[in-house]
Amino acid sequence: MTTGTLFVVATPIGNLDDLSPRAAEALRTADVIGAEDTRRVQILLDRIGAGGRRDVRSTFDGNEAQRADELAALLVEGKSVALVSDAGTPGVSDPGARVVRAAIAVGAPVVVIPGPVAGIAALVASGLPTDRFLFLGFPPREDGARAELAGGLRSERATMIFYEAPDRVAATLTTLAAAWGDDRLASVSRELTKLYEEHVRGTLAELRSRFASAAPRGECVIVVAGATGETRPALDLEHEVRVLLAQGLGPKDVAQRLIVKTGRPRRELYQLAMSLAREVER
Repeated sequence: MTTGTLFVVATPIGNLDDLSPRAAEALRTADVIGAEDTRRVQILLDRIGAGGRRDVRSTFDGNEAQRADELAALLVEGKSVALVSDAGTPGVSDPGARVVRAAIAVGAPVVVIPGPVAGIAALVASGLPTDRFLFLGFPPREDGARAELAGGLRSERATMIFYEAPDRVAATLTTLAAAWGDDRLASVSRELTKLYEEHVRGTLAELRSRFASAAPRGECVIVVAGATGETRPALDLEHEVRVLLAQGLGPKDVAQRLIVKTGRPRRELYQLAMSLAREVER
């Protein structure tokens, strides 16, 4: 029996007019639709005149592993499946990757119907280099983990793209400025393709100041220029730890101070600081 086809369908990130004719046709004709939010896809189905006629199954982070097997079984039966996320392209900081892997595993064709991607729209609008870029999705919520990530990217030369919730934009900009310097160029884009679309460009310090007192509204994309100039020389980590210990900082504070500077895990830095502190005590 010939398997059905999995259609990975990109949907609008704001403006519903961005739904492509191919995407609309896939949603009209698919036997089953796997949707991150069944209510949101219903809006699209109503818009294209297909409301109430499709088998729509909730497929989100919490149930994707189980749903992937279910959708793959339908593909084996010869049914076509359209996969959509809340907005943009499934699998890009959204559920979808597991479903694609399950379809590949049963030998089903996977057809991607391209469309809006918030990160690419923000990158182009930022005015920063587009020849090489690194998509990093949502940075960690926890301060230490976010600082560790930023520290590890200090010498990254590609333009970097982050997704961020509006209430965490200021904290993330503060972390990035501490790791990469206040003067690094960046851009914050919000409400992409919507009525109040906005792009705020400047240095990390300027953007941090802009959003420190008032969080932006709507989902945001932060785009930051990569490192320029010569690669920084390797850091003498033991020397750095000894200097901070000599200044009276405890191992915990030393680790916190060096996370941003080195990108090393907090536990590794803390253990090194503890070891060197014991040497000093002897």
